[in-house]
Formats: sequence, structure tokens, C-alpha cells
Amino acid sequence: MNTTDIDSLNVHLDIFEGPLDLLLYLIKKNNLDIYDIPISDITREYLAYLDVMKDLDLDVAGDFLVMASTLMQVKARMLLPSSQGQDEDEGPDPRAELVAKLTEYQKYKEAARILESRFDLSKNIFYRGSPRFSESEKYLNIEMFALLEAVKSALEHVEDRDRELTGEQFPIEVKEEKILGMLKGREWVLLSDIFRDETRKLGIITCFMALLELIKLKKIIARQDFVCKEIRIYMKPEETHIEWDDALNPS
Repeated sequence: MNTTDIDSLNVHLDIFEGPLDLLLYLIKKNNLDIYDIPISDITREYLAYLDVMKDLDLDVAGDFLVMASTLMQVKARMLLPSSQGQDEDEGPDPRAELVAKLTEYQKYKEAARILESRFDLSKNIFYRGSPRFSESEKYLNIEMFALLEAVKSALEHVEDRDRELTGEQFPIEVKEEKILGMLKGREWVLLSDIFRDETRKLGIITCFMALLELIKLKKIIARQDFVCKEIRIYMKPEETHIEWDDALNPS
């Protein structure tokens, strides 16, 4: 498939959960207090991520746009001057409803993780052949918003960041060959290294498409080191699962 028309490329990712996930990711990424969110900063960064999603032609659900509107409303309410003679401590915090939604959603996510871990502990006790895959067999084992962060960072350093996507076209097959070529003779490469020599916005976008296509074809694996926060790209392993686990989790 060639990128003869960038508008014809659409990416739909099931693991793209929703706007609350993005907000929680930004809060965690910036080490913020969920009960004291700097609404101006978080709104600016949230809108920047929406721009990246649109650049990548991702299917941005209406919920993301509704949340953007909500953040703008909260920001506007916080900028309004308080009534004369009114104590600053009086009156509801405009962020209160948003914080309540985030904390409740966070509790559900934590409960889901607990249930998931319990299932993993007992899934093979009463039957064989569970259709679930181990972590080492998952070809996209990263936070999707962390992947977007890498693309966003790369786009900020290209010369045509704000220009129309016209002119020179980049075949996806060429970018696939580039990624596979970088992995030859190497255990892994950083995602940032894949984008580093791209000087055009469309080149970065096509690299992103090629990366997803190779993951879909199970030719490469993307994993995130949650200690260093870096995303690494691995060639599909030819070894046994045990050897692969040892390679990804060295002692």
C-alpha cells in the first residue's frame, strides 16, 4: 500500500479507551495531584494530544471532543473573578465534578486490574488451552498514549509541522523496510530512533503507519520499559517463549 493519498489512511485502535484515560495519563506523566489539577496546563496539553490524533488520522471519538469542551468551560469558570465580598474559600470548585469522574474511573480501572490478575492466577487450574496470551506474546505491550507522546515529540522537531500534507509522498513499504533494516543484527531499537532521521511531517506519520502495520503482521513487537518510560521495538522472536521472556526481562 502506498501513501498516494494520506486522507485515505485511517487507523482504528481498540486500546484507545477514552478521554478519561488520556487525562489520567497526563496527570501521571506530569506527576500532578488529581485533587488539585492545574486546569490551564492540562487543557493545553490535552488539546495538543488531540491535534496529534488528528495528524495521524486516528478515529477521534466524540467523547474526546466533549471532554475538550468541558476542560475549556472549567478553565473559563476558574478565570472568572469572584463576586465582591465573597470569601475565596466559599463556593464550589469548578474542577470538583471532573475530579469526581476521574477518581471514580480510576477506582474502576484498579478493580479491573485486580480481577485481571486474579484471573491470570487461576486461569489454568480447572482447564487447559486458555485462549488468553501471556505478556510476552502480546505484540503491542505499551500505553497507547506513550506511543502518541513519542510521535508528538517527533512532530515538534520537523520543519513542516504546520504545513499542509502535500508534495512528496512516502510509501509505507519503504518505511517498513527501514524499520526492519534498523533491527537487523540488533536486539531492539528505540522508537525515538526510528523517527530521528525524519525531517518531514508526512514521513513521521508514514513511519507510524508502517510501525502499526508491522505489529499487525506480527513481524515486530513494541514494548515499554515502565522504569525508563522508553518504548523499544523488537523483531519477532524465533526463540521459545522462555528465551523470549528472558530477553525482555533480564535479571
